[in-house]
Amino acid sequence: MASTKNPNEAQEQPFYTRAQQLEKTPPCQAGCPNSGNVRGWLGYIAQREKLGLTLEEAYDKAWLELADRNPFPATIGRICPHPCEQRCTRDGKDGAVSINALERFLGDWGIKRQLGLPRLGEENHEESIGVVGSGPAGLSFAYQMARRGYRVTVYEKHDVPGGMLRHAIPDYRLPRDVLDAEVNRIFAMGIELKTGIEPGKDVALEELQKSHRVLFLGLGAQGARPLNIPGEQGPGVLPGIVYLAKRKMGIGRQVGKDVVVIGGGNTAMDAARSARRDGANVTLLYRRTEKEMPAEEQEVRDAMTEGVKFVFLAAPIEILRRESQVIGIEYQCMELGEPDEEGRRRPVPIEGATCEIAADTVLVAVSQEPDWQGLDAGNAGQKWFATEQDGRLKDDIWAGGDDTGTGIASRAIAQGRRAAEAVDARLRGKPAPELEPAAPLIKKTRVKGDYYEAADRGERPRLPSAEWLAGRDVEIDQTMSNEQALAEAARCMSCGLCFDCHQCIMYCNARGFTSLAQQSPGNYFALALEACEGCGKCIELCPCGYLDAREGSPWGLD
Repeated sequence: MASTKNPNEAQEQPFYTRAQQLEKTPPCQAGCPNSGNVRGWLGYIAQREKLGLTLEEAYDKAWLELADRNPFPATIGRICPHPCEQRCTRDGKDGAVSINALERFLGDWGIKRQLGLPRLGEENHEESIGVVGSGPAGLSFAYQMARRGYRVTVYEKHDVPGGMLRHAIPDYRLPRDVLDAEVNRIFAMGIELKTGIEPGKDVALEELQKSHRVLFLGLGAQGARPLNIPGEQGPGVLPGIVYLAKRKMGIGRQVGKDVVVIGGGNTAMDAARSARRDGANVTLLYRRTEKEMPAEEQEVRDAMTEGVKFVFLAAPIEILRRESQVIGIEYQCMELGEPDEEGRRRPVPIEGATCEIAADTVLVAVSQEPDWQGLDAGNAGQKWFATEQDGRLKDDIWAGGDDTGTGIASRAIAQGRRAAEAVDARLRGKPAPELEPAAPLIKKTRVKGDYYEAADRGERPRLPSAEWLAGRDVEIDQTMSNEQALAEAARCMSCGLCFDCHQCIMYCNARGFTSLAQQSPGNYFALALEACEGCGKCIELCPCGYLDAREGSPWGLD
């Protein structure tokens, strides 16, 4: 049938549909393994005057928001490689917000103020919860269960809790009094600690299962992978992780004058830099190039500043000895070939090209893995625990942290938290919790960077490099001053959530926006949909990308 539409009539133009306030996940949160509400805790500081908060109140609220997911803000603020900053929208303008330095600032604020960790209600539950291992995963799980009203017991094989945070990370990166303050605060929630108990050796796993409704295994990965080359067995050769632990415990001098460190990860960097502090000449061998090193870039640069020598494209083939004493190491010269399964170019031997380097001590830090020590938890023949997404291993046993695969401490904390949320839901008959943020991720193109005033990134203070080796373990990085922290928090663009810029209320012809009586970060205005004329001005002008159209239009999410 022929169309009855008059071609002379004006074509109907597309309408903007009614606006909506739609919170979105900011890139920094999406980049955080623990999905921390960075925008939220920064908002308390940056928007404190709009919220009628004193500076002290703003810092307290920001700290509580941080501690909701991470009971170690001062610790993580020192050691995390801060992947959140790599995703920061501001990075494309004048440098990412120094999120990690601000986290450290608030962590130190909480210690100074002796702030207690937040509980979730007053209800107490009868179920007993057992936690094996007191590293970041185990203590995160213990904290999240205790704050929900459960009776929690932590079993630790060492004399003091803390796991790898305590036994592997040098004091120049993480002072032990900072760790002590945050660990003690967790146990102050009524968590029982039993030390000197190693499951699989001192007590059977089945026995612990009988004592507790649920077990969480946070065993870590403290077993060092050997090189399996001639000369490795004997004095003068130590796993890097063992050297770091003995050094932290003050067990004599573990290295000689000339030390070779083998590896390219953060443990290798810690071992090399610690040996320099012990007065040794240090050379680090790595089988690929600097570009492929998994260690944090800043750690590599700092090691070079401290005088660690690097030999790249070098794979050890024999540790040389005279009688029983280490006198050097022979290594194979390599070149990079095709990418491996991880996308890194595979090192390939150069035929006939070998070299030797003198040494009296070799520290091996090529990889770590769990040391099961007779512990049977359904992992027979497996290198790592294979859990479900929420951390459930089998029956009422859950696991998290480095025993599921090595990673950064923030990841371990996230795994402990997610497991606790899932266990609580299971025990209380509640729906399983969401594993990922429900709000859509905001695209950086939706944030109008030109609206925000230019402000250079504030870096955390550092001691002059000439002073780094002056003391055995002087902390290099320092905490931001109050003035620095305030200026840096103000740089947050509040991507995907209102920060009270008033653009919408100023330009709305229909007066559809009204101020809320009770305000909080992100909650400043109410939008009356019946008043909206669909002009789209507010959507177009919103600098943080919070406002969107209800239906498809030029101002939708894309």
